[in-house]
Amino acid sequence: MATLREYFENDFGHNLKVHVRIPFRDDSIEGFILYDFASYSAFLTVYVPGQDKNLEFFVSLIAGINLGSTRVTIDKGITLPPAKEFPGELKVENKEDVQILGRYFGEIEWMSTRNIPASRRIFVYSESNLAGDEIKTLKLRAREVGLEAQFRSEAFVQKRSRMQPPLAFISHDSRDNEIAKKIAVYLQSMLCTVWYDEFSLKIGDNLRESIERGLKECRKCILLLSPHFILNKGWTRIEFDSIFTRQILEKEKLVLPVWYQVSKQEVYDYSPSLLNVYALNWEQQGEDKVCRQLYRAIMND
Repeated sequence: MATLREYFENDFGHNLKVHVRIPFRDDSIEGFILYDFASYSAFLTVYVPGQDKNLEFFVSLIAGINLGSTRVTIDKGITLPPAKEFPGELKVENKEDVQILGRYFGEIEWMSTRNIPASRRIFVYSESNLAGDEIKTLKLRAREVGLEAQFRSEAFVQKRSRMQPPLAFISHDSRDNEIAKKIAVYLQSMLCTVWYDEFSLKIGDNLRESIERGLKECRKCILLLSPHFILNKGWTRIEFDSIFTRQILEKEKLVLPVWYQVSKQEVYDYSPSLLNVYALNWEQQGEDKVCRQLYRAIMND
């Protein structure tokens, strides 16, 4: 399951993000100024660490923010949206002041972040929780200063993770947990939801039902093919048979094989059809390349 921090860093991925620090009391708060070139508006997200903050803290924080005029410090630079999320061109100018220019393909004029108006929206990602009545009060107090506040805490994380079907199912032998977990952590950190037993199963869950639901709902199934996987005649074989049955039924390419310490002959002996599927090799390509290619294969489907 993705963390609140990961949602903060990866939400609104289609927007340009300026990393900033916002002065508050004797310290500063981390945030993003986000520029949406499509809707031609800018808004703010902030991240509040620590579980000791109360309603008064957040009311005071929002009361001190005046979108468009509050002085902020650029911190850690600028994150541009992925090319597939922005069908056009972006360029950064750092002369007297920093500005980012955007232009969609086919357009003649450039749009400047200097001219994009600030909206009233502010998203607060908080490690501290507030009760429902406290969130209502915070929203009312925000409107008094001309802002629309959205409060996101652990309750937001739990609800969102339950509502999102897994984009990928990781089928592996439990003896290969170390590798499977590395894949799961990477994909989750990129907000690519996965069905991975350690993340997806809670005490009391029906194992068969949870696995079957994950296999039915996932966009892709990652097969971590290892000697352990091949010799396992239990759950991994059931998962393999299920995903191949679904692949035949839907006539879609659902399987993403990752080879680990297996040969072509061993894979062929397990399932000849798997040799006809392009596979990633954990030992030859390494963790970083394998994880990045899995992410692209899942998200670009």
